[in-house]
Amino acid sequence: MTDLSPLVDAPGGHTVVYTDPAFPDRPLLLHGARPRRYDVATPVLIVHHGVGRNGGDYRDYWLRLVDEIGVFAIAVEFTEAAFPEYLWYHFGNVHDEQGTPNPREQWTYAIDERLFAALCEQGLTRQKRYGLFGHSAGGQFVHRMLSFGFRDRVAVAVSANAGTYAMPDLEIAWPFGLGKTELDANMLRSLLEFPVTVMTGTNDTKTTGRFFPKGPRSMRQGATRHERAHNYVRAGHAAAEALGTKCAWTVINVPHVGHDGERMSNAAAPVVATALYAERET
Repeated sequence: MTDLSPLVDAPGGHTVVYTDPAFPDRPLLLHGARPRRYDVATPVLIVHHGVGRNGGDYRDYWLRLVDEIGVFAIAVEFTEAAFPEYLWYHFGNVHDEQGTPNPREQWTYAIDERLFAALCEQGLTRQKRYGLFGHSAGGQFVHRMLSFGFRDRVAVAVSANAGTYAMPDLEIAWPFGLGKTELDANMLRSLLEFPVTVMTGTNDTKTTGRFFPKGPRSMRQGATRHERAHNYVRAGHAAAEALGTKCAWTVINVPHVGHDGERMSNAAAPVVATALYAERET
């Protein structure tokens, strides 16, 4: 088991090469941001970077915030060498290049769960649950991870500026919906009842960038990332009504911000801190 103590030995930023038990030949980088005041009661936040695979940058965004909000943040970096392309990251290795489903134990969506368990086992936290923040491709990772039930120990989850969504619709095939997966109506109902927070920059409307998803299935979700965020949450509420339940999803507009990981992190900080401290194990 990877020794995670270097992440908290001293205040500031630290990096550890981490081996997840399911992927022994595919190392991850853990970029920790430890606040000056830290102990095992400090809430834990796991952060997911965008398509640039720049976990160190996202750690630095949160390093400027952790002292103020009193949270220990870890940015998990899925390097391109170990987890190439979108199938391994955005889409969680749920299927291979031919569309053949992979066994659940090979999905990368379970990595956060095991990482948090390792923090607990090594005595670095005594919290029962952790927070999640993902931006852009990381926002895709976070909401799709939650969709498949990897949320038992998640206290708060923010998906920010995602490019596409797994819409809460069992008739739309994965990865743009939840059809042709193991999910059924009861599982969808449980997902809708989980408090997902979608954050969107009101200026995240640029459509000419290299990484803006503009295939036909993406464009059906909306013309811009900002529009897609609202359509995703709107679809959640419609699906909940059809299933006779309440949707706990919310969407938060971040004024005058575009596709900016740092500014979206700043906006998410009070949201995650409030939720984590509301249930902190002292």
